Amino acid sequence: MIAWDQALAAPRDPAPPPASDRDALLRGFHPDHAPGAMERLRVGVSAGQPCPAALAALLQSNALVEDVDIAGRAMREAEVLVLGGGGAGCIAALTAARAGARVLLVTKLRMGDGNTVMAEGGIQAAVGAEDSLQRHFEDTVRAGHFRADRGLVAAMVKDGPASIRWLIQQGMGFDLEEGEDRIGGHLLRKKPGGATAARLLSFRDYTGLELMRVIREAVLLTPGITVLERHPVVELLTDPHGRCAGAVLLDLDRRAIVLARAGAVVLATGGAGRLHLNGFPTSNHYGATADGLVLAYRLGAGLREVESFQYHPTGIAWPPHLAGTLISEAARAAGGLLFNGLGQRFVDELAPRDVVAAAILREIAEGRAVARDGCEGVLLDTPGLEAANPGILAKRLVTLSHLAHRAGFDPAREPFLIRPTLHYQNGGIAIDAEGRTAVPGLFCAGEASGGLHGLNRLMGNALLELVAFGRRAGAAAAEAARGDRPRGVGLAHLAAWERGLVAAGLPLDRRAPMVFPPYGNVDLASMLRQRVAA
Repeated sequence: MIAWDQALAAPRDPAPPPASDRDALLRGFHPDHAPGAMERLRVGVSAGQPCPAALAALLQSNALVEDVDIAGRAMREAEVLVLGGGGAGCIAALTAARAGARVLLVTKLRMGDGNTVMAEGGIQAAVGAEDSLQRHFEDTVRAGHFRADRGLVAAMVKDGPASIRWLIQQGMGFDLEEGEDRIGGHLLRKKPGGATAARLLSFRDYTGLELMRVIREAVLLTPGITVLERHPVVELLTDPHGRCAGAVLLDLDRRAIVLARAGAVVLATGGAGRLHLNGFPTSNHYGATADGLVLAYRLGAGLREVESFQYHPTGIAWPPHLAGTLISEAARAAGGLLFNGLGQRFVDELAPRDVVAAAILREIAEGRAVARDGCEGVLLDTPGLEAANPGILAKRLVTLSHLAHRAGFDPAREPFLIRPTLHYQNGGIAIDAEGRTAVPGLFCAGEASGGLHGLNRLMGNALLELVAFGRRAGAAAAEAARGDRPRGVGLAHLAAWERGLVAAGLPLDRRAPMVFPPYGNVDLASMLRQRVAA
């Protein structure tokens, strides 16, 4: 390991890095391949699939609420119930409401508190004259190691140009080519890692925040949408035919159970970063605890690629209080280079994220990284980026500059120390092209869903996915909800689930979903048992 001062003094060699065997690099250094990182699921429709141990424990847990007196409790009624107030959930709610459905949008925290606002780099869409839907399709499938569902990928990339047009119609801003007027100007396009064309569209380096700003406003202004904030979902409800027909919610302010019944349910609960798999810090928001996966799986929805997680290459390594905070890939897309402690480039900075992350971990493991105050990582050369593009840090990489200020240094004079951070759940709940799961009445959109990214997500596809499939799931849910109101809803599925746990020899006293990370010191299980008894 090279000391910080020595690394800064080492001459930088900007020559292209040597080629390496990507498969061997991933097998040797990517956290998904670490010894003991995975175990096989033992119960449920996806039994036998590999899964991180911490996630498997949640997926194979007993319910938080075993018995709720449905008949004795009032219910919130809606035609479409949307669980999750991030980008995918809000877009699904908007689409369903505009299709004429009465929508109940339920959030764990506040509307907009989610990973969407942390998506800094941009959104991919094939809108350039030299680009094509086919190229975007092939880039996505290749980046995912050919494990993605090609029908889902085709649906997403086909929706790309229309999704950008729709966002602009909602009021979202995008960066334009230098010197062009806001009216009639050409969208600025950058080439993201793993892509063969410049198709990344952005708004500074806080694209997700800008997207969430306009979508949140649209939700608040759209008739037919009722919003319940600070109401995490703790179980799903079914009718006698096994159809998903609502949810059990917990009102955090009143500490009371709330029941919601609907003709269709859209699950948009996000990812699992707060499980801190393999001991990694995370860029994810506080509520990213895999709740949707747990509840949908218990109900009978299949999973796919749940063994695959994305570790974003450039999380902050120093200072420790900012560990895991994300530095946008926009810095590397703009020309920012990575150097080890010897001043050497060691990977193509615009290779797919899993490759770049594994290469950084290799440098750390083999002693070529940089040590500062007990923190280890490699250098993101922001001074070199500023020298080559004067003013870029202040004008284009605003969030990066704010992070440097919080860390107490000038990024135009001093590089960032970075290392990978747990960032994205590549797999999830299996869906079709309209967001339907295997459970009738249950739809899914956003990071909780699986199939679009295979074993690695292409940068910029997360925001496109939540727009494209938020709209698709919202429209399909509104259509499915037309008809009779669900009757006889309850928790009948929990008895069969408990029998499955017993048959697999799994404990019955382990409860899920987690709802909040354990360091939040919130004893939800005790709270719920008290409220159910009351």
